[in-house]
Amino acid sequence: MNDYIYMGIIVAMFVIFIILHIKQNNKIKRLMNRYEKFMKGKNAENLADAIEENFQQMDKLEISHQKNELKMEQALQNITTTFHKLGIVKYDAFKEMGGNLSFALCLLDDTNTGFILNTMHGRDSSYSYIKEIIKGEAYATLGEEEKEALEKAINS
Repeated sequence: MNDYIYMGIIVAMFVIFIILHIKQNNKIKRLMNRYEKFMKGKNAENLADAIEENFQQMDKLEISHQKNELKMEQALQNITTTFHKLGIVKYDAFKEMGGNLSFALCLLDDTNTGFILNTMHGRDSSYSYIKEIIKGEAYATLGEEEKEALEKAINS
């Protein structure tokens, strides 16, 4: 009776091993099919060349990316030195003689450095003055309209 039990266990183990063997063979066949599909029309030299070409393209892309980052950084740096803060005040310079045609125009960069252009218009004449602004401060005396234009530009 013990012999039959041992024999049954051995047969069961043999059947399990055959099933596992069949499953493993199927996996290997699928893997080989994928490999053959991948290698179709290519030999080892072609594949090595293709891989080398991809690496060269990646290197070119990396260099191009670095150049673009540098250009973008320079462009952003240039933007901070351009005038993009603006303040303008229109007024009547000669009290009801010239209309509201006079103006004070203030243009500043990120550091509040720039200028104020003051143009006073009258019936018979017109005058323009420019005053330098450094870090939000004028070193020349500012009129009321110029102060107002400077405030508007700093707060814009």
